[in-house]
Amino acid sequence: MWWLNVSSDNWIGFVTMKSVLLLLVIHLLHCEGRVVVRRDEQLNNRPIIGVLSQEQSKSLQKKYPKENYTSYIAASYVKDVEASGARVVPILIGKDRKYYRELMQKINGVLFPGGATYFNQSNGYADAGQHIYEIAKQMNDRGDYFPIFGTCLGFELMIIIASGRGEVENRIECDVFENLPLRFDHGYKNSKMFSAAPQDVLTILSTQDVTVNYHMFCIIDQNLKNFSLDRDWLVTSHSTSTGGSKFIASIEHKRYPFYGVQFHPEKTFEWKQSKNYPHTVESIKANRYFMDFFVNECRKSDHTFNNVVEENKYLIYNYVPHFTGVLGSAYHQCYMFEPRGITNSCL
Repeated sequence: MWWLNVSSDNWIGFVTMKSVLLLLVIHLLHCEGRVVVRRDEQLNNRPIIGVLSQEQSKSLQKKYPKENYTSYIAASYVKDVEASGARVVPILIGKDRKYYRELMQKINGVLFPGGATYFNQSNGYADAGQHIYEIAKQMNDRGDYFPIFGTCLGFELMIIIASGRGEVENRIECDVFENLPLRFDHGYKNSKMFSAAPQDVLTILSTQDVTVNYHMFCIIDQNLKNFSLDRDWLVTSHSTSTGGSKFIASIEHKRYPFYGVQFHPEKTFEWKQSKNYPHTVESIKANRYFMDFFVNECRKSDHTFNNVVEENKYLIYNYVPHFTGVLGSAYHQCYMFEPRGITNSCL
């Protein structure tokens, strides 16, 4: 036999090498299994996402003179989150930093919704957003995974905050009110947002007019270059309006789990006929992907409330949505919140 001709020294070395390789394989298999189990154990299958409210429009506030509601959340954002398997806690504006810090220790992520409000109003949407953004960075720096997703106005706010929120806002006027496809950038498949996206979803997004654009401002590549933000943020897609305006459509931070889109995935839950929001099977499937992705990001956070009683006090179920579509609002339904003494005339 061949092994009879092997010297004792070589034989010992051969056996030793086999033993080492065998132990290495066993270790790798054990570690791989342990990682999978640990990852499953860490996933939070009861995620709760905070949705930031914003200043109420003066026109809609007049519809509720007795209540004097001055902040709101469009119900379509709540439905979007719930459809992806999470619950919602409304985040009020006009609070101090302690309020946002304590609440963020109990929830698993924050959604900055779109809408229409100014960024230079004290104690409003932008100030609250800045508190949340800065606290979230601190959390992630400590290894406490905490995602943020910005839609339209919320996406613009994140970039403006990252720019330093100067007197001149780092965005441009860009009136776009139409449904558009995405033009994916080179390397988008390596991004966190799109690396696991199904091919049929990517095909719909890139070939059909399924992303709802409804914005007076937008972020372009030059806005990122103005403050060297292109070093920290990865642009994954652009869109171009029929008028020729090219703008960033989706983006993500290279270090933090912060994501933004200029369009409105939640509009599949809005039904105003004059807005022409897409409700085809393909558009619903494609737009669902974004909140599904974000909720799965929030599952990586293990924050919880102290108990069910405390949790129930904060949930959106404590509020009743109003049928605001019949009152002239662009939103089919809205949740209204306590008076904050701040209004705007944008809606």
